[in-house]
Amino acid sequence: MLAGASSSDTSSSKMSQGIFPTSRIGNSESPNGGASSSFTRPIADMNENDETDLLSISWNQDYDCIAAGISHGFRIYNCEPCKETFRRDLKCGGFKIVEMLFRCNILALVGAVANSHYPPNKVLIWDDHQSRSITEFTFRSEVRGVKLRHDRIVVVLEHKIYVYSFTDLKLLHQIETLANPRGLCCISHDTNTFVLACQGLRKGRVRVEHFGLNMTKFINAHDSEISCFTLTSDGLLLATASVKGTLIRIFNTMDRSLLQEVRRGVDRAEINSIAFSQDLQWLAASSDKGTVHVFRLRVRVSGEDSLTQPNAIQGHALFRQNSSSSLDPLISPNTGANPNSSLSFMRGVLPKYFSSEWSFAQFHLPENTRFIVAFGSQNSVIIVGMDGSFYKCSFDPVHGGEMVRQEHVRFLKLCVHHHRQ
Repeated sequence: MLAGASSSDTSSSKMSQGIFPTSRIGNSESPNGGASSSFTRPIADMNENDETDLLSISWNQDYDCIAAGISHGFRIYNCEPCKETFRRDLKCGGFKIVEMLFRCNILALVGAVANSHYPPNKVLIWDDHQSRSITEFTFRSEVRGVKLRHDRIVVVLEHKIYVYSFTDLKLLHQIETLANPRGLCCISHDTNTFVLACQGLRKGRVRVEHFGLNMTKFINAHDSEISCFTLTSDGLLLATASVKGTLIRIFNTMDRSLLQEVRRGVDRAEINSIAFSQDLQWLAASSDKGTVHVFRLRVRVSGEDSLTQPNAIQGHALFRQNSSSSLDPLISPNTGANPNSSLSFMRGVLPKYFSSEWSFAQFHLPENTRFIVAFGSQNSVIIVGMDGSFYKCSFDPVHGGEMVRQEHVRFLKLCVHHHRQ
């Protein structure tokens, strides 16, 4: 199922103690046998008015913090309200990837091309408690993405994904993928389920690894190349979009069945971000067309406890044993959900988009800027842009329509020459 674990392509630090993300770390050695590297403390002559380039933005696993990689370090922000939590400034350069582990002291960092000390083929595992590196992974090619769990480190390269143990840094799995310049990969974060989704070896196919069940599933999600996807926290639902950017599809990762299909629009667009709400009632998506869409999900859950019970696989009604035979028990009636076209009575004659489920609520933003989305509290959506902007808006869960802006701040002052990523 998975290629055998081999560390021939990587170099990692020799650990005198394992990595324990929620505690302080013992002494460790760097890959070259020297002392672990340490960041410079915030540089005194860098003040709030200094302009910078924004290299990356990402959420933590709970979607309540933002990590920003900038041209001279990185910054972490709370979401509600938007407020800088801390920053680390470096003279040697910035980071193109900053991956948090919930709210603990461990981060994964990948340097930008201009970073003289941390090149883009090196993953740095940073302990902010001790303000130093605790280990590094060096690869032969550029790192495209990093994902963290409490027990795993996942590193994404252009054609391969490596899965490491967080405790002893042992390489556990390696997975070959199609060319993956976007670094597409997502993992579940629930303690008792480890699910990983990545590109398969065929265009439009998503590979889903249920590691706890020793099971691999291949989902033929789209005819075109995959551009974006996300998992629920338990890994049991997968939402996907292709490079066409018109449709988003929601799949059952256990039996590969298509549960729901929603339409962002008719024109081609680049979908930058997809997010599930925690209660699985809503799905949000952002694109370069400048509109954030919220869709009502018709996937049933068996009760409020289903999101927190230890065996998450038993928690969703759609994952009953008979779920693969019929979609009827898996989805709720369409009444009161996303609006369908008024021409739906002619759906047998007209093109498919006339009978598609369109978005329930919308929020309009500047076009041609990359935004990422997540759900906040009380029917709100958090939107963060590569232009340094932060929005919080609310939607009416009964009537939908245009969302109402509640907060808009510029969390980072960018250089004039900055362009979207």
